[in-house]
Amino acid sequence: MPREALLTDELLSIAEVCAELGSEGKPLSRATFNRWRATGRGPRCVKLPNGSVRVKRSALQAFIDSCEQ
Repeated sequence: MPREALLTDELLSIAEVCAELGSEGKPLSRATFNRWRATGRGPRCVKLPNGSVRVKRSALQAFIDSCEQ
C-alpha cells in the first residue's frame, strides 16, 4: 500500500462499522462485533491511546472481501 494511503486511511468507529456490516437497515449488533473481535474473526482493530477502538477503512474492506464466496 502506498505511503499516502497509509496516512489517509480513514478510522471508523465501531458504530460506523456495525452500520456498514448490518442488513435491512439495521446495524450489526455491538455484541456480535465484540464476539467476532474476541475470537479473531472480525476486521483488524486499532486501539488508540485513549482506549477507543477504531477500524481502518482498508481493514474493513479486506474483511468484507475475505467474506466473499
